Amino acid sequence: MTLFPLAAAPRASRAARESESRASEFAAIPSPVVQVAGLRKAYRTSRGSLELFDNLNFEVRTGEMVAIVGQSGAGKSTLLHILGALDVPSSGTIYCASTSVVSLNAREAAAFRNREIGYVWQFHYLLPEFTAQENVAMPLMARGARRSDAMARAANWLREVDLEDRGDHRPGELSGGEQQRVALARALVNDPRLLLADEPTGDLDGVTANLVFELIERLHQSHRLTSILVTHNLDLAARCTRTLRLENGQLKALATAPSSAT
Repeated sequence: MTLFPLAAAPRASRAARESESRASEFAAIPSPVVQVAGLRKAYRTSRGSLELFDNLNFEVRTGEMVAIVGQSGAGKSTLLHILGALDVPSSGTIYCASTSVVSLNAREAAAFRNREIGYVWQFHYLLPEFTAQENVAMPLMARGARRSDAMARAANWLREVDLEDRGDHRPGELSGGEQQRVALARALVNDPRLLLADEPTGDLDGVTANLVFELIERLHQSHRLTSILVTHNLDLAARCTRTLRLENGQLKALATAPSSAT
């Protein structure tokens, strides 16, 4: 029997190979979780209009941890409030976790926050009459989860923040660092796509602030979060994926990591 060699597969053209390479590179680029275009926010005051943002544009991509710094009064907290559907812009488009934030009514905004956003403030805002575990379970029960399921999941999250032995303690029985760790567990118990943190270490001493920030870094990585943090601590900001300075209504990238806080 005569054997014939198999025909060689035709070699892809150079143009085809380059097209495949570009497609592969494009697929590797994380998609934006936050897209802001033409954002404007103005307030009326007795002295006229106070404009915080004027044609502000930026994106935050999946998996990024972005720090926003700037002087007090620059509008950092207001920007987080707008992204988290706690405030409305004067104009502009905002897509956050694939949702057009500006088109939400009050009920839709509350459901969006509960489903997609984890929020941590400088103050913990824990409910003093409830235990740590009950505080963490609150967002789940607000979403309709059974109490037993919510409490079990809250217990798991208290383990995540190294507070499994503090579940039955009320906020007044916890240290400042422990209160903020409970607040972080509460923010993440619903597995949000986006974590917004407004000065999460601002009320803590230096050592405790570093420990809480290390916890945020660990949870950001282990739960594949996308995170935006407002901070005055530029040393902590330098540990993020990138740092943006809010100044004169615009966000500008910091080219180098500064070594001292403003």
